[in-house]
Amino acid sequence: MAKQEIYDAIIVGSGATGGWAAKELTEKGLRVLVLEAGRKLDPLNDFTEHKWPYEMPYRGFGNQQEYQRTQPIQSRNYACDEYGRHLFVNDIENPYTTPADKPFYWIRSRQVGGRSIPWGRQTYRLSNYDFKAKSHDGYGDDWPISYEEIAPYYDKVEEFIGISGSVENLPQLPDSKFLPPMAFTCGELKLKKAVEHLGDPLRRVIIGRAAILTKPIHQGTPNARAACHWCGHCDRGCTTGSYYSSPASTLPAAARTGRMKLITHAVVSHVIVDPHTGKARGVQYLDGLTRTPREVFGKTVVLCAGTLESTRILLHSTSPLYPNGLANSSGVLGHYLMDHCKQGGADGVMPMLNKKSMEQDGRANGIYVPRFRNVKTRHDKFIRGYGFQGSSGQSLYAHAKNLQGFGGEFKKSVRDEHPWSIRLFGYGECLARFENHVSLDKNVVDKWGIPALHIEMAFGDNEREITKDMGDTAEEMLRAAGAQEIKTRRGPLSIPGFSVHETGTARMGNDPKTSVLNKFNQAHDVKNLFVTDGASFVSSSNQNPTLTMMALTARACDYLVEEFRAGRL
Repeated sequence: MAKQEIYDAIIVGSGATGGWAAKELTEKGLRVLVLEAGRKLDPLNDFTEHKWPYEMPYRGFGNQQEYQRTQPIQSRNYACDEYGRHLFVNDIENPYTTPADKPFYWIRSRQVGGRSIPWGRQTYRLSNYDFKAKSHDGYGDDWPISYEEIAPYYDKVEEFIGISGSVENLPQLPDSKFLPPMAFTCGELKLKKAVEHLGDPLRRVIIGRAAILTKPIHQGTPNARAACHWCGHCDRGCTTGSYYSSPASTLPAAARTGRMKLITHAVVSHVIVDPHTGKARGVQYLDGLTRTPREVFGKTVVLCAGTLESTRILLHSTSPLYPNGLANSSGVLGHYLMDHCKQGGADGVMPMLNKKSMEQDGRANGIYVPRFRNVKTRHDKFIRGYGFQGSSGQSLYAHAKNLQGFGGEFKKSVRDEHPWSIRLFGYGECLARFENHVSLDKNVVDKWGIPALHIEMAFGDNEREITKDMGDTAEEMLRAAGAQEIKTRRGPLSIPGFSVHETGTARMGNDPKTSVLNKFNQAHDVKNLFVTDGASFVSSSNQNPTLTMMALTARACDYLVEEFRAGRL
């Protein structure tokens, strides 16, 4: 019988963090196995960013009856439409449960690259207002790391993947290593100038910081990638690799070392534990096509399956040594689930621009208003804060459906009566609460027989007040810019999960009694087990989390390799 191969590291997941773990560990000399639950995509066949509606069977509208049958949760996400629904899971095959009065939208992708294929690409650093939030307002727990500790890894990630943006020197939003920023539209410039006149130096309209290349990078090297050509549909895939995804960037770098093996259709069930040492020995998975169980073995295991999936694996990895789930001596595994709250903001039109029909590119980006609440002064109704994303521009032809007429006159009205819209929508911080948690529902299993997650989460009064303030300040800014027909949103609270920024459930901390992982994303209980995705977050901040996940992964891998070579794992 052939000898079972033992890898230096097994990485579960091939998305943003799995890709970084594979790159870092292989380039440092480790032999790595990457397990991915889904298939490998063919960009020329699976990416639809250049397709026109007339090329689609349902002209871009999709078969709504089919969506409601097989993807009732996934299709709530804007990117899960006829162009991109194949980039999201089948909800029937991948069930989860919630209380009747506490819905949660768990948006998932299973393919090589995971959600780094259809993600929104907004990339913002956290600051010590986030890492040390408790020190500012007394709530919750500080992270066991500071901004200064993770800053070099932000640098490393940004220099490799490419981030476009502008230097702003804001204390609550550290600057990145930027490629040239994208341009503002006319409406966005009006908003920017109007907000400057409001007199708050911390309230500022900046161009979005996006993992999209505004110029070629790494030219003359195997990591070379082309600049974006502004097709404008990044959520449908990118055949030129001009935005960051792991299949276009980190995974090829890992593959070129010759030290990475990738297995697709590997639906991980649990981590295998050595009953004598209590350490991780490997991983059991089921073949996604045949449901055949298989085992693979490694000296270390790195979970990068996504916040909730990594925690699901840990909860299902029970044994006599770990009856309540792997790395759960603290009892906090599964707890402190977070997601950004939305549903606050405002929309309007810019009448002073309506007669200006302009040729616009497909810039896949917008504007950003960084957090300005609870930075220098404390708000009297809530702690923490929120940021706004938004845009101003003209739709291509959507306004035509509201116009009357026919023939030449109708065409003229479509050209001349081309309204400029403007909108701001907020992402607010969700406080970490023990009662927001996940557990295994052993009465429900997925297509492969693995117990489903039971998710129990609700926003609270702080998120409710944040959402109201989003509406108030968004309306104030749009009015200052001269917008009219303003529609303000102050709630109701969004459904948790809807932001697709879920974090927490396997938090970092210095105390093994109150946390699952240490400051290097290493499990307190199992020293050769690491979790480097969003599960490790201590607080949610209000910035998009993916950049921080990647930086944490790069940092954790440095530590893993050091400990591995010293024989301490």
